[in-house]
Amino acid sequence: MTKEILINITPQETRVAILENGMLHELYIERSRSRGLVGNVYKGKVVRVLPGMEAAFVDAGLERAAFLHVSDVANKGENSGSRHINQILHEGQELLVQVIKDPMGTKGARLTTNVTIPSRYLVLMPNTDTIGVSSRIESDEERERLRQMLLNQPERMDGMGYILRTAAEVATPESIAADIKYLNRVWRDISESKVEAGQVVHKDLPLYLRVLRDMVDESLEQIRVDSRETYTAMQEFANTYVPEMAHLIEHYPGERPIFDLHGVEDEIQKGLDKKVYLKSGGYLIIDQTEAMTTIDVNTGAFVGSRNLEETIFKTNLEAAQAIARQLRLRNLGGIIILDFIDMQEDEHKRQVMRALEKALERDHARTQVCDVSPLGLVEMTRKRTRESLEHVLCGVCPTCEGRGTIKTAETVCYEIFREILREARQFDARELLVLASQEVVDLLVDEESSSLAELEDFIHVPIKLQVEALYTQDQYDVVIM
Repeated sequence: MTKEILINITPQETRVAILENGMLHELYIERSRSRGLVGNVYKGKVVRVLPGMEAAFVDAGLERAAFLHVSDVANKGENSGSRHINQILHEGQELLVQVIKDPMGTKGARLTTNVTIPSRYLVLMPNTDTIGVSSRIESDEERERLRQMLLNQPERMDGMGYILRTAAEVATPESIAADIKYLNRVWRDISESKVEAGQVVHKDLPLYLRVLRDMVDESLEQIRVDSRETYTAMQEFANTYVPEMAHLIEHYPGERPIFDLHGVEDEIQKGLDKKVYLKSGGYLIIDQTEAMTTIDVNTGAFVGSRNLEETIFKTNLEAAQAIARQLRLRNLGGIIILDFIDMQEDEHKRQVMRALEKALERDHARTQVCDVSPLGLVEMTRKRTRESLEHVLCGVCPTCEGRGTIKTAETVCYEIFREILREARQFDARELLVLASQEVVDLLVDEESSSLAELEDFIHVPIKLQVEALYTQDQYDVVIM
């Protein structure tokens, strides 16, 4: 697999596209007016303790009070399961907190007091003395080699914990030492900060620099950025912290937008569509709701060349790959229900599940997949730390208010008839005026004209119609004249 990163810079927003084998798999967007908060450290003040929820609300200077659960409160050396929130925190208490999940919808940010500071190869954990190794490094020999390399570092601070990241597999003792010095400096600045409650203590790196810290690996071939100023800043950062990556950074000076050149803009638009077409002719239907996301697989125009079971199996295999990509591209999180086409053979089911799990291995977000249920559904979860692509780029439709449907013109006509009857019986009107959209009025004067005439005869009151251009199809008013 080859990997390429494209960075598009404008004064208003930064967009990072991750291409694998030339196809868009992930998109990160950071806007100057609403930068993500994950990783930021604040001086917070407890404003409310909720013993029933084992949680507290903390004022960190954000738009809404943030949520802190007892399991996210640092507690060196004790059994966290035996503690209660009201034994640890009290109203008015000031504490250092870090955002682990951005505000989403009506929910405030989620916090932890277990502050972690990442670098290229390490994660510093000041509130523990544990030495850990990324679970993605599976070899026991390699894990032990990395642990010993870290333990032998004289710059390592006593009483501090560290996690060796996946990228540390290619690190040298010198690069680990440089990372430790960087982390020591950052933590010293944070711990010695004198800011007041509700103020930021430490901000995470901007998106274009987090690319160099978090998104590079051995499969990366190139990083292309369309801003010379940003290119210079990335080169300076790379030369200081990740010198082995500096030669991969390239400035793109072309007149044609860099995302257009690689078809990224088209893929972003497709990432907002409900229907995703597969190469075989099948398709996915993706429904994202507040409670969960459902993905339905359909054969569509794919008829296969052998038999129905083989057609279904091939469609499901292709769908498994497409689903894994769409989860990353759309950044879908929480509970996800996959409705593959029903398969009769157990071996086919196993192969589809293996294909899905293998495709999900490249996902940076933590996923958990359950076996096929008796109803033929696959339940899974994907960790959600930031808003989905749809929530970042789209708002609620003012016409349907997020329902995805509106009443038909026919339904509205019959509602108008019932409303006219109610008002005619309740008030002594000389004339009634119906205000409605163009579609509804057209239906009333055409297909429903005879029904309207019968209603006029029945109530003995003339009915006039008026088009309101600003009314949506399901809006209307009946005015007494």
